[in-house]
Amino acid sequence: MKLTRIMLAGVATLAMATPALADTTIIHAGAVLDSADGELSGPATITVTDGRIVSIADGFAPVPDGADRVHLPDHTVLPGLIDLHTHLSGDPSGEFWRAATTPPEWNVLVAAKNARVTARAGFTTVRDLGSRTDQVTQMLRRATEEGMMPGPRVVTSARTIAIVGGHGDTNGFRRGVGEILASDFTCTGAVECAETVRTASKYGADLIKITATGGVLSQQGRGLEAHFSDAEMKSIVDTAETLGLKVAAHAHGARGIEAAARAGVQTIEHGTYIDEQAGRVMREQGTILIPTLMALKGVSENLGTGFYTPVVEEKIRQVSSYMGTLVSRARDYGVKVAFGTDAGVFPHGRNAEEFALLREQGLTNREALASATTVAAEVIGLENEIGRLAPGYYADIIAVEGNPLTDVTVLENVDWTMVRGRVID
Repeated sequence: MKLTRIMLAGVATLAMATPALADTTIIHAGAVLDSADGELSGPATITVTDGRIVSIADGFAPVPDGADRVHLPDHTVLPGLIDLHTHLSGDPSGEFWRAATTPPEWNVLVAAKNARVTARAGFTTVRDLGSRTDQVTQMLRRATEEGMMPGPRVVTSARTIAIVGGHGDTNGFRRGVGEILASDFTCTGAVECAETVRTASKYGADLIKITATGGVLSQQGRGLEAHFSDAEMKSIVDTAETLGLKVAAHAHGARGIEAAARAGVQTIEHGTYIDEQAGRVMREQGTILIPTLMALKGVSENLGTGFYTPVVEEKIRQVSSYMGTLVSRARDYGVKVAFGTDAGVFPHGRNAEEFALLREQGLTNREALASATTVAAEVIGLENEIGRLAPGYYADIIAVEGNPLTDVTVLENVDWTMVRGRVID
């Protein structure tokens, strides 16, 4: 018995002293597009070790002993895509009353399902802007990072900060029910709004999301202009900055867009009624537009079916004529555009349909691809980690048939995805 214990102790000591073998995958690609500003290569070998790209070499190199091989001789391999506006814990629904009948555990399962669907669609990083329940996207962020479940890298605002009764707060219910369901992330006045930002940071938010104006899908017909006061928005942005956090502002109305940009938010989400005055402030402040064109396409598919309440249908029809020129207007005003879809308003997995809509409004194939790779990576501060294929970068890689530089819509059909060096089956 004593000898056995000594032998086992010796084996354990040897195991601790011997470095673990590196996890290496060799990818043989028919062509590589290393970034949106690059050009297609010929056949190439990408070596991935422990989740990072080690090298990209011409031709098909031999596979070392112990390494895995991924053989994609008929595919173009390129950086994984980034969606800057998603809601993983929700699926499309016009039944607002379900908020009163659905337990939070259901939203956790929905988020897990949508994480895999999103990654399989080629989106290896998402910014999740408003989860249905507390902590769900923070836990999803951890689970995908640790490899417990398949999904993209998650950057999350967690809950949305709204005014009491505004878009982002629970509305549409009788008083007693509404009080039970009301969000804990509403605020009134600069001091209370600062405290709410600190609370969001305390519970793991990577950024702050506010609803700076009214919204289309909430159960109120009071317009789409500014909700927060200037003092409240400035307090939110300044407090977030002290905590190292950026602010994303849902905003439709032009004066609400202008006010949010002047307060210093990083991104305007939607931006439907942007005009020259709002665009000028955004340009001067360096504020980025996330147009979410797929949101309108998705909700419009359900018009006239009874899916939405009459008040919501009316707002959808109001914004429709403006969304068709949104990106072209913003570019005329000198506003920078990055990729985001509002997935969750429409079914997850259709995110890449946004590319065709961007192209219809004047972006080139290369510009559209950049908006979802290099530009999007800059927005979330990960431009030295993701958004291109290069040694040292994370192995966030996708494979498609065709050349996205000549037809960006090939990204609607992603055949293979790797996130942080892990293949998404």
